Amino acid sequence: MSVTVSRLAGIPPTVFAEMSALAVRTGSINLGQGFPDTDGPAELLERAAAALRDGRNQYAPGIGIPELRAAVARHQQRHYGIELDPDTQVAITTGCTEAIAGALLGLVEPGDEVVVLEPYYDSYVAMLQMAGGVRRPVTLRAPDFRLDVDVLRTAVTPRTRFVLLNSPHNPTGTVLTAAELEAVADVAIEHDLTVITDEVYEHLTYDGVPHVPIATLPGMAERTLTLSSAGKSYSVTGWKVGWATGPAHLVAATVAAKQWLTYTSGSPLQPAVAFALDELPDAPGELARGLEACRDLLCGGLNALGLPTHTPSGTYFATSDVSSLGWRDGREFALALPERAGVVAIPTQGFYDDADAGRHLVRWAFCKSPALLEQALGRLGDARLTR
Repeated sequence: MSVTVSRLAGIPPTVFAEMSALAVRTGSINLGQGFPDTDGPAELLERAAAALRDGRNQYAPGIGIPELRAAVARHQQRHYGIELDPDTQVAITTGCTEAIAGALLGLVEPGDEVVVLEPYYDSYVAMLQMAGGVRRPVTLRAPDFRLDVDVLRTAVTPRTRFVLLNSPHNPTGTVLTAAELEAVADVAIEHDLTVITDEVYEHLTYDGVPHVPIATLPGMAERTLTLSSAGKSYSVTGWKVGWATGPAHLVAATVAAKQWLTYTSGSPLQPAVAFALDELPDAPGELARGLEACRDLLCGGLNALGLPTHTPSGTYFATSDVSSLGWRDGREFALALPERAGVVAIPTQGFYDDADAGRHLVRWAFCKSPALLEQALGRLGDARLTR
């Protein structure tokens, strides 16, 4: 007899855990889950160690320590000109994933429709189902993964209350342009929608492509809840220190749900992240420059191997189309790959409602050392990739 409650029915275990376990079991190079193979700046790590030694080990306030909330507010002002009250418009969360959970559980009523760009980060699907929300997908289609504004407009119905945005977008690497963001803003204002925007890859963009927070567009600051974290920007993904910022009533709703999830976490890590935001503002840009070279290495290598691969403008990830290799779908290919090549990738079809749109796509993470990426490409080159 199943013990899964109805609100979790049909939600499979996260594919990232499944594929990472497969990498360990087969001794494969893990280009699936998005975590770097090097740690963040030494000064940041030392700050965390000092906080551990100095007694910052008990509960932090549920909304986060004041110094980190103030640092997040300064970060938003310095980078984007966004003014925030750190006491009412900033909350610290257990990574951006908890910020997503808190926002959706705290704001979405059962039956509310939520426009979401697909393919999705998989926690969106799970949390929307738990909240009783109804997905209204807008598909970013291969090979270019751009926003179709006409599809966006037709996705909105009288029951639509929210847009769940993600730019830079995981898994496609799309960074929404000013024109695309303006279209989202126009729709949100016209239909009085709240925008929840996941900007966790905000500093990891390439080729000079800028990240523009939708909250900076006219009429959007008062209707936008912005979510992000330090994990990607500073290569400390396991720290799970994130934040939600925006209008006080949206932040309060997020905290109202978040307090029953972890309440608080990462007490000695919070002052270290505050230090990083204030004192190491250039570190994310340096990281992005290194990642751009890794992106070019991986995408160039995959294309040379006959795996058509989209070159992303942001994030850690590149997407390949394996339809020419004879596999039933991307999942069948990804499950066979560790034994054949000693490399793990993520099938992305599970991130779509439109199954055909993602059926033969797989995602690779390039947040690895050049040497490891070269080794992975060598293994792929020596393997038989066709079915």
